Amino acid sequence: MDEILGKKVRIKAKGKVFEGIVMPTRSGNLILKLDNGYNVGFSEYEILDVFEAERASFKAEPITKKPELPNVKIISTGGTIASKVDYRTGAVTSQFSSEEIVAEVPEIENICNIDSMLLYNILSENMKPVNWIELSKEIYSSIKDGYDAVIVTHGTDTLAYTATAVSFMLSTPVPVLFVGAQRSSDRPSSDATMNLICSAHVARSELGEVAIVMHASTSDDYCYIHRAVKARKNHTSRRDAFQSVNQKPLGRVSYPDGRIEWHVDFIKRGERELELKSNLSEKCVLVKFFPGLKPDVLEYYYSKGYRGFVLEGTGLGHVSSDWIDTIRGISDDSLIVMTSQCLWGRVCDRVYDTGRDLLNAGVIEGEDMLPEVALIKIMWLLGNYDLEEAKKLVKKNLVGEINPRTSY
Repeated sequence: MDEILGKKVRIKAKGKVFEGIVMPTRSGNLILKLDNGYNVGFSEYEILDVFEAERASFKAEPITKKPELPNVKIISTGGTIASKVDYRTGAVTSQFSSEEIVAEVPEIENICNIDSMLLYNILSENMKPVNWIELSKEIYSSIKDGYDAVIVTHGTDTLAYTATAVSFMLSTPVPVLFVGAQRSSDRPSSDATMNLICSAHVARSELGEVAIVMHASTSDDYCYIHRAVKARKNHTSRRDAFQSVNQKPLGRVSYPDGRIEWHVDFIKRGERELELKSNLSEKCVLVKFFPGLKPDVLEYYYSKGYRGFVLEGTGLGHVSSDWIDTIRGISDDSLIVMTSQCLWGRVCDRVYDTGRDLLNAGVIEGEDMLPEVALIKIMWLLGNYDLEEAKKLVKKNLVGEINPRTSY
């Protein structure tokens, strides 16, 4: 089997002839990737022919710009939206440059003028705070250069983290849109093309903040426009994995016509001045409480110089009462924010005795912030403000991360 791995074969099986590229397998069966993108397996077959698989060569074609269309910068960071199957391993790997993405979606040329660049070619689990900082600086420079919008292609697993970080670091007067894909572009069920086209339509809109544009349903009918700091990936593989939490999506964009319906108020284009505050403190940690977890986990991080703590507590925002003395001991020179594992709803530590004791020990309620959003917020606050100012600002709604009230 190894000698034909990655090659194209023609076989006879079940009375029919099939052609496809041989994929890796542990079963001993022959697995072929057909031209339509689907994989099929055979236990009994006759090989009729073997030949080298054609490798499509990519040549960037010049893009004809239209003066009546807005100018949009696409910054590619890798991820599934920029991935194809590696036939040596059968795994999805990041291979496309941003020019290739644009070339595969020519409809964009009738929506906006595109300039593109490859900033990273990595899968999203390899993104780090230093990458967020570099990306925010690149977006800032692009807007300063006069682009009417910026689209960032990104892997979905940590897309919401990066989009949230940019939301805090960058005050933008134009749309900054994060887009990804749950299925790689060489699969027939890929969502890459639709998500990218919908984001291009939103790039023309009156939006003036950081948002995520992704499939809103399992069909190819429309995408949601999510406020970056109120959205998260809530499913491992569905195309509509992203949801807005504790808030409706900002709007929806129909496919393929690009018609946008807005659902809630949003920051409009030009309402804010362009500004960048890109410092982040990496001495911050998100701790998920579970029954029996000892408070010495806080003592460990504190001893390592960590001064920012987000606690993902139970229900209304609780940890066990044996944590209170430890929290009291570190709260004077630390920023400690309580969030909830429940995601929907908001923290309220004034209902039960434990919550009141936590507040008295120095915990700050995270309101209806998502735990990961609260983490990035304190990283940004401690990177740009002194501790006392950070403690004040963490309770304020800065970029839409806190709603004044939560309804059912």
